[in-house]
Amino acid sequence: MNHIRNFCIIAHIDHGKSTLADRLLERTGTLKVTEGQMLDDMDLERERGITIKSHAIQMAYTHPADGQVYTLNLIDTPGHVDFAYEVSRSIAACEGCLLVVDATQGVQAQTISNLYMAIEHDLEIVPVLNKCDVASAMPEEVEDEIIELLGCRREEIIRASGKTGMGVDEVLAAVVERIPAPTGDETAPLQALIFDSVFNPFRGIIAYFKIVNGSIRRGDEVKFWATEKRYTADEIGVLGMDLLPREELHCGDVGYIVSGIKAATEVKVGDTITHVARPSAEAIAGFEEVKPMVFAGVYPIETEDFENLRASLEKLQLNDASLTFQPESSVALGFGFRCGFLGLLHMEIIQERLDREFDMNVITTVPNVSYHVYDKHGDMKEVHNPAGMPDAAEIDHIEEPYIRASIITLTDYIGPIMTLCLGKRGELVKQEYVSGGRVEIYYDMPLAEIVIDFYDKLKSISKGYASFDYHPLEFRPSKLVKLDILLNGEPVDALSTLTHVDNSVSFGRRMCEKLKELLPRQQFDIAIQAAIGAKIIARETVKQVRKDVTAKCYGGDVSRKRKLLEKQKRGKKRMKEIGNVQVPQKAFLAVLKLD
Repeated sequence: MNHIRNFCIIAHIDHGKSTLADRLLERTGTLKVTEGQMLDDMDLERERGITIKSHAIQMAYTHPADGQVYTLNLIDTPGHVDFAYEVSRSIAACEGCLLVVDATQGVQAQTISNLYMAIEHDLEIVPVLNKCDVASAMPEEVEDEIIELLGCRREEIIRASGKTGMGVDEVLAAVVERIPAPTGDETAPLQALIFDSVFNPFRGIIAYFKIVNGSIRRGDEVKFWATEKRYTADEIGVLGMDLLPREELHCGDVGYIVSGIKAATEVKVGDTITHVARPSAEAIAGFEEVKPMVFAGVYPIETEDFENLRASLEKLQLNDASLTFQPESSVALGFGFRCGFLGLLHMEIIQERLDREFDMNVITTVPNVSYHVYDKHGDMKEVHNPAGMPDAAEIDHIEEPYIRASIITLTDYIGPIMTLCLGKRGELVKQEYVSGGRVEIYYDMPLAEIVIDFYDKLKSISKGYASFDYHPLEFRPSKLVKLDILLNGEPVDALSTLTHVDNSVSFGRRMCEKLKELLPRQQFDIAIQAAIGAKIIARETVKQVRKDVTAKCYGGDVSRKRKLLEKQKRGKKRMKEIGNVQVPQKAFLAVLKLD
């Protein structure tokens, strides 16, 4: 156990942790890096240049000072705020972490929140200054920021570059010297923490775990604590670039177990594995259930694909435990699922993965958050979508979720950022000057205001510099109304939203204008209306496509023209009675991008 080190790499998005991981793998001779970011094996990750899934891999490293061979288990983590849950799981399986900071950009919001998460779990933190080879790097200034943040000494910070490989040997030596070996009792009953799982079509579900106490051999009969299901460990092993089978794993090891599990619901991330013959007295504590922030309906385009969609979501959930879903139905779209996501990027990624990995064509409705609705009797109901809202006459008050947002930016952009936050009903809590012309601003804001386009706007007005991080705060009373969109008098439930009274009229007007551009013209007029209850607050009309029936009248009496027009009008009226309006997928997506 003294020769094992479990560590993860945490950083803000785009600070170069996956590239640094590549250099570590190369230097330890684990694999030959043929293309950038070897651990990002999903097409989506490669295309977007972001890490979506945490990846664990084992390396063997010979320490130059004592000639000992050490086993290093590295977990590379995502940096985007939407995937903070992946980071929290990785941190739970480690004893130390490399905190990577970009020398050109300095400490940013996600750096700080990941750091706090690591400190809560008592991890040993090794600060690494990355991208020191870039001409615009400011190593001295950024080191000052790290010292202020961590309270460490300047010589503890390692200057490195993932691109050129500078400082990689120092990083590996620091992992061995500074990060403690795992602690645990080899002779105690088995306790292993599941920190991830993947679905393999041939072998069932493969669970990744870290052994906290005890040891496990191939062929042992084990049970999962939360589900109380029993399995035989058909194969156990460690995680290289592929799965590497082993006969036995000991205390402190990170590995995988294949036991022919078929149902996705039987593996829970954060669960404890123990032996059937000699079970441990309790499960491993400290794991938390994830709370989805953003809810949206996901519907199959073909109704008969409903069961396939359920199976696809279950398999995705294995790979991404922060996705939650439950069945629901809609008048316009038929049967589908109400899914919970951690944020908008997460929602986009899930949609892409459904399309690529499972070939599922889906429609996603407007994302929203969950509200607490109190009726006149004081009973509380949790509402995830506007269709579930009780009658307005029965509602006493509605509470909506608030978050505490922290934004780090240059002082030049404070004005526009404050204007943006106030426009989103934000309340300024405090602002602190971090160092050299940078400021951290804290706001309390309704989550609903952030869900749609806040992040994009923040990036635009700060020229891509400001970084943003948030955590849930509480539910607070708020004046909300349900805004319905009617097409020819029929409400389209997938387009209805809950919005604040002050924004409702302008939002309704913008939505009608947007729909007017997007709905294809029909043989009859389409009236697009926005309504709150029975009150219409905005209206647009998509004009009908008409044939020029009077073209052949090149003279003669006006009554002849009128007769032809009247005949056409009657036909249009009849058509309107039986015609229905198809809302294209583009319309649902456009609502998200209302500016």
